[in-house]
Amino acid sequence: MKQTPLVAAHRAAGARLIDFGGWEMPVQYKLGILKEHKAVRENVGLFDVCHMGEVSLRGPKAAEAVQALITGDVHSLDDGAALYTLMCLENGGIVDDCIVYRRSDNDYLIILNAANRAKDYNWICDHARGAEIVDEGDDTGLIAVQGPNAVALVDSLSPAELAKVDRFHFAMADVAGVPCMVARTGYTGEDGFELACPAAKTEALWNALLEGGKDVQPIGLGARDTLRLEAKLSLYGNDIDETTSPLEAGLGWAVKLDSGPFVGSEAIAKQKAEGVSRKLVGMILEGRGIARHGYDIVDRSRTGNQVLGQVTSGTTGPTVGKAIALGYVPTEYAKGGTTFAVDCRGKDIPATVHVGPFYKRS
Repeated sequence: MKQTPLVAAHRAAGARLIDFGGWEMPVQYKLGILKEHKAVRENVGLFDVCHMGEVSLRGPKAAEAVQALITGDVHSLDDGAALYTLMCLENGGIVDDCIVYRRSDNDYLIILNAANRAKDYNWICDHARGAEIVDEGDDTGLIAVQGPNAVALVDSLSPAELAKVDRFHFAMADVAGVPCMVARTGYTGEDGFELACPAAKTEALWNALLEGGKDVQPIGLGARDTLRLEAKLSLYGNDIDETTSPLEAGLGWAVKLDSGPFVGSEAIAKQKAEGVSRKLVGMILEGRGIARHGYDIVDRSRTGNQVLGQVTSGTTGPTVGKAIALGYVPTEYAKGGTTFAVDCRGKDIPATVHVGPFYKRS
């Protein structure tokens, strides 16, 4: 398995390490998933996300090259701004969801999902024209600092006024003496930063963050999943993939068809005009039962016990205190308040469509 620069720190902290897409990653620490989840919701937690991919596009035609790849409008970005967006196949299927950062008018950084690093890099090389493409992944460390006290923690370790960095913007600054790209982004539903730094400096930064605040906790993949699901943030490979389109996945807001042609724009425009036959919905389950990936979503009131679709993600939300899930259903079932059932190992558990995040910070 591949290892991040923080693997020794994880072992020293008593983490349980697992194979995650070919990377040796912590699924939880001694605190346990529920307490780790609570730590992020109430204080601050650190996530090792060094396994994510980083690819830059550089040169006078960098913006043009990025625009041809993504569904968003790269021309809306100023220096120091970031954009959540998607890369798609010609048929509209999602290659990956990613964040684009404009470092300058001729230098753009794209952060990619870990499992897609090699695939995405090859896809970018095949479709980007006129720009120098550089894989920065092996040279970059990435730490997410998330929670209501995350901004204050990072700000206290830097001479820069990082608390003034706006959401989906970033600044270049030293944090605990380590040069970082400090981006106000995250994947938990909480405020915070993602810190990109030289790989060799990652462990020093991690230790400084742990020691820099009260009760700062390292957080594993288990709590990362419950946190993102409560915030209704899609996970590539579960909720979105090459067989799903942005419009089906409820990510139409990240598609700007008037920003210029991009790979898949014609297919998505056609789908928008004709409408989609299925949509990704959030659902809250009643009674005892947890929806798991692959479980059938059913409507027993119809002849033949119709299978509507499958659950893509599911868990018990520690903060919301309910069993929650995501899954694809026919469009006519996607309206808030619609009811059906999830077949949980042969037992039908009633479920109701919930619109919006299950959890939203105050």
